[in-house]
Amino acid sequence: MRNNAFIRRLSRRRFVSTATPKQSLYMWGTDHHGSICKPKDRQDEKVLDIPTRVENLAEYLAESTDVSEIQQVVCGPTDTAIVLQNGTCYVAGDNKFGQLGVGHTQPVSKLTALPVRVQSISLGVHTAGLITKEGDLYTAGLGSSLSSGTGFLGQGEGNSSLQFQRVDSLVEDGCYAKQVQMSEYHTTVLTTEGEVLSCGAGSYGRLGNLETNDQLYLEPVELLTQGVLAIAGGKGFTLALMEDGVLYAWGRNHKGQLGLGFGLAVDMYAMQSVPEPIQADELLGRRVVKMAAGHSHAACVTESGELFYWGMSLYLEPVRMDSLLHTRIVDVACGQDYTLAVDEDGKLYSFGQGQTLTSKRGVLGLGSVGRADQAVWVEALDGKKVTQVSAGWSHAACLVEDA
Repeated sequence: MRNNAFIRRLSRRRFVSTATPKQSLYMWGTDHHGSICKPKDRQDEKVLDIPTRVENLAEYLAESTDVSEIQQVVCGPTDTAIVLQNGTCYVAGDNKFGQLGVGHTQPVSKLTALPVRVQSISLGVHTAGLITKEGDLYTAGLGSSLSSGTGFLGQGEGNSSLQFQRVDSLVEDGCYAKQVQMSEYHTTVLTTEGEVLSCGAGSYGRLGNLETNDQLYLEPVELLTQGVLAIAGGKGFTLALMEDGVLYAWGRNHKGQLGLGFGLAVDMYAMQSVPEPIQADELLGRRVVKMAAGHSHAACVTESGELFYWGMSLYLEPVRMDSLLHTRIVDVACGQDYTLAVDEDGKLYSFGQGQTLTSKRGVLGLGSVGRADQAVWVEALDGKKVTQVSAGWSHAACLVEDA
């Protein structure tokens, strides 16, 4: 009797597993000199048109590394970076301007470790920026261009750099970086104090300081000196998410990518030189919790899980993705002309242009589908729970757990 009672008590107890869920890395789209880690039997293929599991990650990283050790996966325009939990950062892909910081301008066809411990990294068109675990900012790549300006790296001289160099002006000012966004010809930094700084080409008002002059050093965006939670940047524009859930936008607006509506003329010269709140009717009374920026469009997620998007000369202010009206979205990423969204159950959806300037197909993860005007569930990830997603201009990646 005593043994039976003991067994009954055990059966009523709740046991919680402490095992870490099995995590996998999936990639798809167009490969640029190693930007996609492809399976052994598909090394000769240029395009993976559905999410494909990276089976041999340890071989790519040249060490015994489990996918569960990945902290961040970043898809840049034509590059990829993988940051491990221990701070090791690997980079690969197109390296025409030395933006991967490996000491040369040749393509990096295999994931290569950087010599600095990394907390997070941002990959731009011509540049890259990383933040160390101590909060220091390092930049690499193209420093200036005769046709597009100077100061892209914030190093104070406008010189290019084939290796990551620390931005000493931040250290001298006692600032620590929380987030860095490398855009085409400018850099934006969010400090741990919630202040936004910018440097680089001033054309189209992309620095947010009312002027169009270039800046060699990171300087404060005067209207955003506190209360900023996150930043995101596209080709020539920037977004900032405030603590109160309001979005601000500034920079180039020739395709309506700022989401400021019909009050601004939208042509090839359209711009907003200071941060302006996005006050579209669709967003009134809604608190934004996530946002992302692509080449010339952007998207955001509200507290209630609604997804809004704008730009690409289609919409001048945020519109709701009605096909996801009854789906709670929790994350979003924007590529060149496409968008990826993740719902609360970890399902991945995509929409936009599957064919881009750098990709014939595949970037939507929907096989041969070249365009999707409404969000479509990425069926190739059925049974998987997406925990992180990143969208480059022509390739994408996500981390998943078995659902």
